[in-house]
Amino acid sequence: MVLEGFYEISNTSLAGDKAVTSLKVNKDHEIYQGHFPGRPVTPGVVLMQLFKEEAERIFDKKLQLVRADNLKFTAVFDPGQDAELILESHLTETGEFIKLKGIAKNNQGIVLKINTLYKFC
Repeated sequence: MVLEGFYEISNTSLAGDKAVTSLKVNKDHEIYQGHFPGRPVTPGVVLMQLFKEEAERIFDKKLQLVRADNLKFTAVFDPGQDAELILESHLTETGEFIKLKGIAKNNQGIVLKINTLYKFC
């Protein structure tokens, strides 16, 4: 796990190709010391990593990003205002690849829309 200590999983539900995971983000994590002191903002690459780590956990295999299409960062995720983040993922396994289409949202709305392709390592 790259994001050691950054989040805790509150709940995960799986139904068919859909996974919904609730995370509690650690607003005191070292990432926020530099991004940005006094006004924490979660870096976009960290939000992307959350989806990858959750897919690795679900499939119990390491993944490598192959392609990221249509990434849309629609709002700032400030853990000081709302520490809960919901990841909704549609995961399709095709041979050695995983297609992931999802959204990350908090109580204020959608933070990220993501469409990625990973390969099994």
